[in-house]
Amino acid sequence: MEQNKDLSQFDIPLAKRIYINNSNSILLKKLLIFSPFICLLFSIFALRLIRNIEIGSLVNINFQTQINRDHRILGHLPYEEIPKEKLVLIEPNIQVHIDMRTSLLEMRDEAKKNGIYLVFLSGYRSINLQNEIFYSLKSFRNQEAAERARVSAPPGYSEHSTGFAIDIGDATQRETDFETEFENTDAFKWLINNAAKFHFKLSFTKDNKFIDYEPWHWRYEGSIEALKVFESSNRKS
Repeated sequence: MEQNKDLSQFDIPLAKRIYINNSNSILLKKLLIFSPFICLLFSIFALRLIRNIEIGSLVNINFQTQINRDHRILGHLPYEEIPKEKLVLIEPNIQVHIDMRTSLLEMRDEAKKNGIYLVFLSGYRSINLQNEIFYSLKSFRNQEAAERARVSAPPGYSEHSTGFAIDIGDATQRETDFETEFENTDAFKWLINNAAKFHFKLSFTKDNKFIDYEPWHWRYEGSIEALKVFESSNRKS
């Protein structure tokens, strides 16, 4: 019968043993071993990134707090108006704080001895006058407040209201009055080299980030009262 046929007549498939690639197995084992270390490295990186972001935010907050503490408006610091009894007349229509009168006049006399002729352009200005100057520029220059503030302080925020500020020109080059070209005059060059001896300082330098450069605008810091007035301004921003 067919059932008793020799089994050798049939092709019986043999079972094949499959071996896992040895290199893949080693790689898998390495990944399993080092995965905790990789996770740790990623965690450290993430924590440092978060910390740097937080520090950056704190620096920005501190910067904003400093500005707010100074109570700036459009980049200008607030200044109280000097009492009238502390003002003295040095020239017709030009008044200054009594503390700076002697030093200011001595500076002009010293410059004259060196062939330099300083002219005083503007001293004390009341808050009311500053109000007229600042807001009249709106129609004259057709500028918004932020633009006008680059060249003129809002009322209550001008150094001139303290009586310690003085605008200076060169008597031989009047066309440079209130112009940046004043920096090219002999008067300005003399002031840069000698004003500090008389306790005067240039208020708005080229690196001022709030207010345009004003080579003609100087302030007096030769008394305790003056130092107190300009203490906030002398902090590095």
